[in-house]
Amino acid sequence: MCVLYFGIEAFGAMDEDSMDIQSNKIKSIRFAAITAVVGNGILAVLNVVAGILSNSNALIANGVDSFSDVSIGIMTFVVVRIISKPADQNHPWGHKRAETVATAFLAFLLFFMGAQLIINAASALISGEQELMSSGLAMGIAGVSIAGKLLLAYSQYRLGKRADSAMIKANAKNMTSDVLVSVGVLVGLVISTVTGAAHADSIIAILIGVWIIKTAVGIFMEVNLELMDGNNDIAPYRIIVEAVNAVDGASNVHRARIRRIAGLWDIVFDIDVDPNCTVLEAHNIALAVEDEIKQRLENVFDIMIHVEPQGDDADETFGLSENIIDGKD
Repeated sequence: MCVLYFGIEAFGAMDEDSMDIQSNKIKSIRFAAITAVVGNGILAVLNVVAGILSNSNALIANGVDSFSDVSIGIMTFVVVRIISKPADQNHPWGHKRAETVATAFLAFLLFFMGAQLIINAASALISGEQELMSSGLAMGIAGVSIAGKLLLAYSQYRLGKRADSAMIKANAKNMTSDVLVSVGVLVGLVISTVTGAAHADSIIAILIGVWIIKTAVGIFMEVNLELMDGNNDIAPYRIIVEAVNAVDGASNVHRARIRRIAGLWDIVFDIDVDPNCTVLEAHNIALAVEDEIKQRLENVFDIMIHVEPQGDDADETFGLSENIIDGKD
């Protein structure tokens, strides 16, 4: 069987539009990192200092959570430097997968931070020696944290959407959780002040730790799909089928595989052409299919099309076929 391969980019190189997208993405990620580091740094210091002065475990936990966000922001700077490197001999697909790896690291960091908060708060609760002081200061800082985290979450969400960055989107979810965390801290402080039951503060701190762990698990489950080259979105596959069917001479999408590389689509699939067509004709059909896909699907990193003579795909055992994509099998 004669096998022909055609791709829009060689060794992970990107066309001009993709390079512009990548440049804008890096700028957005860098600005998101600066915002996260500065904003969370201020909130972290305020919460920890106020937590120490008021003897509030929940407020200290809120500050530690913000310090973890500062670490995430610093890590983002490192990732930006890595993903902006061009493809090389050892990394022919480029370095963009570093963002996915960093997002997984973020999930593990959040998990262990949450676990540590639970352990510390549970120890204080069991000892029963906690006594809340300076509750007015503590509640004021909790209110400032709520406002600050709302602004940070909104900015991270907008920047993550603009850059289509899994890492920034994950951080936006983390900061959205932080808003609820700060609300919980304020509620716990109010309860402790009104009832005189200081243990409510430790209970809130434990709940904060549980919430952080839940967020970490959710982030990891999402990024794990990309690390495993998986994709649970059928829509891009349908776009490929529509694009192929729109080109004269191309048919029967099969062995279709799509994966994400830091927000960009890496696409591989087979099509059938007339076995009597020339190599040049098959090449032009493949180019037409590529153009159709790029017009219908944004953020394409690479397309590789395997052209086969019609009727010679009986032994295909992996990837998605057109019947599966259309829900017929």
